[in-house]
Amino acid sequence: MEASLEIIVRSTEIDVNGHVNNAKYLEYLEWGREEWYEQANLPYDTFLELGIQTVTVNITINYRKECVQNDRLIITTKPERLGRTSYTLKQEIYNQRNELVADALVTSVTMDSSTRTSRPVLAELARLFAHLAS
Repeated sequence: MEASLEIIVRSTEIDVNGHVNNAKYLEYLEWGREEWYEQANLPYDTFLELGIQTVTVNITINYRKECVQNDRLIITTKPERLGRTSYTLKQEIYNQRNELVADALVTSVTMDSSTRTSRPVLAELARLFAHLAS
């Protein structure tokens, strides 16, 4: 399952160099992941009810092109890899000219909320990666 989220770059996201600050891209990616969970019918409350949290443990990001104020960006998120307790999402950000401006691999671990230790990926989440096995 792939999810997309469209945003518009605001003036508060621009740094002294006149483009989007590198740290803002991480926030954009987080918004994209939240949209992916929502579209998958796995809102954060669902994890909390099951006593699970997801924790980002690694982000590898490539900055390809700069973005400026009023750019329209599309953030796409899709499954990339499923492990026993971890999973990786591939994310891409495109501008209004359909140019790739950034891409990232984001690895998260499922963690038991009480014990604060890793736990196997929930079946509800793992099903979203089923197509990768074929």
